[in-house]
Amino acid sequence: MEFNHYSVMLTETIEELHIKSDGIYVDGTLGGGGHAFEVCRRLTDGHFYGIDQDDAAVAAAEERLKPFGHMVTVIRDNYRNAKAVLSKLGVDKVDGVVLDLGVSSYQLDKGDRGFSYRFDAPLDMRMDRRQTLTARDIVNNYSEMELFHIIRDYGEDKFAKNIAKHIVRARADAPIETTFELNEVIKAAIPAKMRQNGHPSKQTFQAIRIECNQELEVLRNSLDDFIDMLNPGGRLCVITFHSLEDRIVKTAFKRNENPCTCPPEFPVCVCGNLSKGKVITRKPILPGREELEENSRSKSAKLRVFEKRDE
Repeated sequence: MEFNHYSVMLTETIEELHIKSDGIYVDGTLGGGGHAFEVCRRLTDGHFYGIDQDDAAVAAAEERLKPFGHMVTVIRDNYRNAKAVLSKLGVDKVDGVVLDLGVSSYQLDKGDRGFSYRFDAPLDMRMDRRQTLTARDIVNNYSEMELFHIIRDYGEDKFAKNIAKHIVRARADAPIETTFELNEVIKAAIPAKMRQNGHPSKQTFQAIRIECNQELEVLRNSLDDFIDMLNPGGRLCVITFHSLEDRIVKTAFKRNENPCTCPPEFPVCVCGNLSKGKVITRKPILPGREELEENSRSKSAKLRVFEKRDE
């Protein structure tokens, strides 16, 4: 299957990056290379580093970015390790970073990876197939309380308690092995009249995927690193797809803009924490009407931008 090169909020992201032709840019979630291609097109003697933990994404992006030759370095790793990996390559400062979070169109469309409730496949959901924990392990081995918390917190599903109970009951007879088996369990846990709004499995699948890949923890632990790596005037652009991710990005950006920990009644700052830059997007940038019509995946997308201060 070919990689879908469609990238959410492509125009807006490229615009906000303020690309310099001789700059150094990083995409921590390379995917099929859609954002990457547009960044590279604007470089003359700069360099682009693309990072992705998915072996299929790495292969597809390398192919896609071939025309740019020696200007491109593709790395198979988790973006949480970007600072260390780039430092080994002699890169400590960059001019811009893109993170397009969540699951790529390719992963969703490639049925055998188990990311989508639309295809019958083994419960996998690993973005990095070198890791051992799979969606099947979570569904069959986590306690009812753990499942409830994951589905409630990461899937924001109001039927989380009932879904967790049904999963535990079903797996007592036999392990839940496939996406369609899980679909049936979830469907049974949600009242028929509440199944009208989209697919009943959507939020639970999202929750299990986030847990399997530790997506929120990775994001939370990486944003400060990326901001520290930026050159003065450099920008970090992050596209999120649900409220939990967006909240983490918003909070991190705000903290880096105003890190002062002094009590509000202090007349002057004594903590010594200096601002690292400014939040460009007081409110997130949302997809335009045309994009919303063309690509349903962009519906929940939000773009936030942080700019490093001049030193």
